[in-house]
Amino acid sequence: MHSAVLLIEFGSIILGLGLLGRFAGRYRLSPIPLYLLAGLAFGEGGLLPLGASEEFVATGAEIGVILLLLMLGLEYTASDLVTNLKSHYPAGLVDCALNAVPGAVAALLMGWGPVAAVVLAGVTWISSSGVIAKVLGDLGRVGNRETPVILSVLVLEDLAMAVYLPIVTALVAGAGLMTGSITLAIALAAAGLVLFVAVRYGRLISRFVSSDDPEKLLLVVLGLTILVAGVAQQLQVSAAVGAFLVGIALSGEVAEGAHTLLSPLRDLFAAVFFVFFGLHTDPASIPPVLLPALALALLTALTKIATGYWAARRAGISVKGRWRAGGALVARGEFSIVIAGLAVSAGIEPSLGPLATAYVLILVVLGPLTARFTEPLAMRVFRRRDNPDRPGGPAEGTPRAAEAEASVGD
Repeated sequence: MHSAVLLIEFGSIILGLGLLGRFAGRYRLSPIPLYLLAGLAFGEGGLLPLGASEEFVATGAEIGVILLLLMLGLEYTASDLVTNLKSHYPAGLVDCALNAVPGAVAALLMGWGPVAAVVLAGVTWISSSGVIAKVLGDLGRVGNRETPVILSVLVLEDLAMAVYLPIVTALVAGAGLMTGSITLAIALAAAGLVLFVAVRYGRLISRFVSSDDPEKLLLVVLGLTILVAGVAQQLQVSAAVGAFLVGIALSGEVAEGAHTLLSPLRDLFAAVFFVFFGLHTDPASIPPVLLPALALALLTALTKIATGYWAARRAGISVKGRWRAGGALVARGEFSIVIAGLAVSAGIEPSLGPLATAYVLILVVLGPLTARFTEPLAMRVFRRRDNPDRPGGPAEGTPRAAEAEASVGD
């Protein structure tokens, strides 16, 4: 009887997620907020709380996090990461300062303590690579000059996750200074070792994993990823970091083949993860934190726009491209929920989960809008300065006029 109820509940979840995904796709929306809302509806205090399938959903959610980070690692080679570090690290530092600090300050102002401050800093810092990539594709901006700048910022954030997640894992587990330092040292050593091996022996690793049979390739890559993630977690390093490093180590045809094969699984288990997070958030706990979440969302939307603008300006992109880069970086999503989920599981602060849910819901909806409308709105507001043909604009031949002229048609 228990098995039948589990199958009915889990089957209903998957079917519901599929219908929500189709609805979101029809209106060119990110399905993440719909998945979170579904979790709220069927979780604690929701319309119809689930019981039998909760443990099964929890396992699926853990696999979802692992696959999210694996697929992210597959997007980059070790050499790409090293190049991005050398060329764009100032943009990463500005990104961290402008977007992590507001989250940390907000947590301290609400009296949540230093551990919650570190967690909320990560929630407000990391943009959603998945949402942003989809928005850039939908808007036809993949080939734009500012897109490499956007991707560089995202890559640096992903790299920072390899250091940040072990720190958060140690903090929420209540580890002391010595234990936390050892955990961080292990994480850094593992990341450095994987990068070194991937640069020097990436072809050999890919050749070992490679197979012309899609079934064998899927089993080897998936098995290797889950195994490494489990070992990483056993060493008190985040399983997500282990999966991310496996993705970095694979390259070439193997990475492309694995990406194609694993994308449907990633989408399935990632959706389960978002539902699971919603299941553990009581809808009644959201209204008390809605105003702080809204204020934090608006503030960090502006700081992300400023980050993208600064990074694009540093790369020599024209004014219009700078605003487009800033608007594209606003969306938060999977990583913010992953980080908040660590704290929620450890019981760090009861209000952190609801605030993170509301925060992500706001920005995952606002993000595609800022990506689309930041540039035209900014050009309208600053048209006197940036339009040389308008009376009162910059005089012809001045540097500002040349910059405005270069932005036309960009």
